[in-house]
Amino acid sequence: MAGQFAGYQNEIYLQGLAGNVPPFTTDPGALEESARERLGPGPFWYVAGAAGGGATARANREAFDRWRIVPRMLTDATERHLGTTVLGTEMPAPVLLAPVGVQSILHPDGELATARAAAELGIPFILSTASSHTVEEVAEAAGDSARWFQLYWPNEPDVAASILDRARKAGYSVLVVTLDTWTLAWRPHDLDQSYLPFIRGVGTAIPFSDPAFRAGLAAPPEEDTPMAILRWVQLFTGTDKSWDQLSFLREHWDGPIVLKGIQHVDDARKAVDAGVSGIVVSNHGGRQVDGAVGSLEVLPEIADAVGEQVEVLFDSGVRGGADVVKALALGARAVLVGRPFAYGLAHGGEVGVRHVLRSLLADFDLTLGLSGHRSPAELNREVLRERR
Repeated sequence: MAGQFAGYQNEIYLQGLAGNVPPFTTDPGALEESARERLGPGPFWYVAGAAGGGATARANREAFDRWRIVPRMLTDATERHLGTTVLGTEMPAPVLLAPVGVQSILHPDGELATARAAAELGIPFILSTASSHTVEEVAEAAGDSARWFQLYWPNEPDVAASILDRARKAGYSVLVVTLDTWTLAWRPHDLDQSYLPFIRGVGTAIPFSDPAFRAGLAAPPEEDTPMAILRWVQLFTGTDKSWDQLSFLREHWDGPIVLKGIQHVDDARKAVDAGVSGIVVSNHGGRQVDGAVGSLEVLPEIADAVGEQVEVLFDSGVRGGADVVKALALGARAVLVGRPFAYGLAHGGEVGVRHVLRSLLADFDLTLGLSGHRSPAELNREVLRERR
């Protein structure tokens, strides 16, 4: 429909007649700086920081800048439809909220606020294993809206199976398995602050509330938090998995499985051979391997190789509507957005997340139409020109 999300622009301008301006900026770049002013250095850099010298985070944005949209005219793009279906999940636009952990360091309501804002807009929310709230609490906040679950794969099978069982029972329909963060990278900003939320018992709500996890403790986490944290460290960090272990996930999850962190076309092919339903082309926003390739750089070759066999999703570096257009044109079925909504959460909880999402969706809607397209399905590589 015309102005499906673009109407937020008119709403903002009309509010101006009464002397009202947006609660905070609509500029993604300025949003990060504004969040820095509102947050302490620990929480801010935990979200904004990157591995090593930040080369990969910069590469993500540079990759977007290398592609330019070539607008077309007189295409009858007044009325647009942005909706799509990915892995059985209907969504009003090809945008999902990426799994961002420890959201309570940004706002007390954390994932609950994010889930409510996403539900109001119909945008699927991917809950991180490193949530500040339990799978059940976030499911209640999300109501009947679409929700996926992201797994940081525990080293203890009983704990992994228990968490997956809880997520399915709580209505999470798709499993997103993060592959690239089996241990933390060298992150100077976090190290300089000696800041890691998990060793303070933040972002551990899901394992701490899990019966299989608690069964391995002499005392419950609320009575002996240090020992619970030690058990968390042993279970969730330091052990890489192998391709043949993916069968475990299929045994304990009867819905679609998506592998997040794919950067090499051969790994994409292995994912197809393993029988998963989708992949996320991602480098964790530059947070894991310094000096790695920008995600958008490898998206086209991966989409060409496996896009007919699995759903290819994308994240790492998405900031504005033009970025969404570019990623879709290069082969992604949908994009995951992370840092922008996290900064919105820091600004105003549920209200902040809603404002950032409405801004992003309006920008995408307008950019799609003004470049001459009526739906995401019309986007392909011919829409873009690579800057040499």
